[in-house]
Amino acid sequence: MRQHFDTISSFIIGLIFGVGLILAGMTDPSKVIGFLDIAGSWDPSLAFVMGGAILVGVVAFRFAHKRSANFFGGAMRLPTKRDIDLRLIGGSLLFGIGWGMAGFCPGPGLTTLGTGNLKAAIFVAAMIAGMAIFEIADRFWHAPRRDGKQQSPH
Repeated sequence: MRQHFDTISSFIIGLIFGVGLILAGMTDPSKVIGFLDIAGSWDPSLAFVMGGAILVGVVAFRFAHKRSANFFGGAMRLPTKRDIDLRLIGGSLLFGIGWGMAGFCPGPGLTTLGTGNLKAAIFVAAMIAGMAIFEIADRFWHAPRRDGKQQSPH
């Protein structure tokens, strides 16, 4: 029964998130690219969407750090890593380049995929391929070498 409740609540929360993305215009690649085009006909409206999301996130994390369980009684799993390293910078650069080229980031891409949009389907396929390539490369990078020494991640 607990698993069904978790699944249903996750679906409802995801549905609310998707509707919010649609209402905010985040699923329209031309609007996103217009926001990123600061040298041309810049559309600042998504800055308000992101500012609102950051504000909600800051408040939510402040309350979450004081709790040991989530609202549904499950374990509270918050990120603990705080350092800025090469992987974070590289991932951020790849995310930004992909967002600028496609006009989608993962949430809006998946939301738009539900409409049958071909560009969203190509984006999601490329995103999944990129995640698979990363997993394979990460396993190779961190795999023990034949001489028994661990490879350095730096």
